[in-house]
Amino acid sequence: MKTKQSNLLVRLQQSYQQNTPVFIKLIDVFLVFVMLTGVVQFIYMIMAGTYPYNAFLSGFACSVGMFVNTANLRIQLNPANANEVSISPERAFADYAFSCMVLFFFVVCFVG
Repeated sequence: MKTKQSNLLVRLQQSYQQNTPVFIKLIDVFLVFVMLTGVVQFIYMIMAGTYPYNAFLSGFACSVGMFVNTANLRIQLNPANANEVSISPERAFADYAFSCMVLFFFVVCFVG
């Protein structure tokens, strides 16, 4: 059983390395970074307390919002989704940049 699982993981990694374009891999690395940022903020809030609660909420909401926006960008730019998504890469990036600016505006306003 263990060899089947390890073989599956090796095949998954090889397929990812061979079939995924470089720009999608860069987006994936940024997704991992944003996710780890949110996890660190949550752990810090548990350990240090919730005194500036609106600061925690705005930082955590920014991490979640960036993850959602970047995952949406990844879906739109992935060549495997070309049949379902008919948006040019330039339009997808413009939508991403605009939604990030709106997200940051609300986060800054919420912090006060």
